[in-house]
Amino acid sequence: MLSENIREVAMAEKECALPKRDRDGIEEVALHPEKSPVDYQEAMGQAKEVAAGRFEDWMLVSWYDRDRDVESPAHATECAGDCAKTGYIDYALSHGATLKVDVEDGRFVFFFTPVEW
Repeated sequence: MLSENIREVAMAEKECALPKRDRDGIEEVALHPEKSPVDYQEAMGQAKEVAAGRFEDWMLVSWYDRDRDVESPAHATECAGDCAKTGYIDYALSHGATLKVDVEDGRFVFFFTPVEW
């Protein structure tokens, strides 16, 4: 269950939106906490709450932190200089992600996949 201070809304056409052709099978959740996350770790905790509410077991596939302009896996975006980091999206889509959690309109973005044992 999400903490009471987090408001979950349906994902609209916003920053870090998935290309229309790749949306099939991806649930998109936008979080707009009443108190802005201090950093990546706090945002990740909020995103993990969403994943835990949807999957029995899950794995974080990829993520992006706009505050630090860092993506994981590192260097997934193959471009030099000032360009949008989208490699983490391509990586997630090609590695089975089924849940995208976007915190504060692209400030932090997390992709999860369910794990079946």
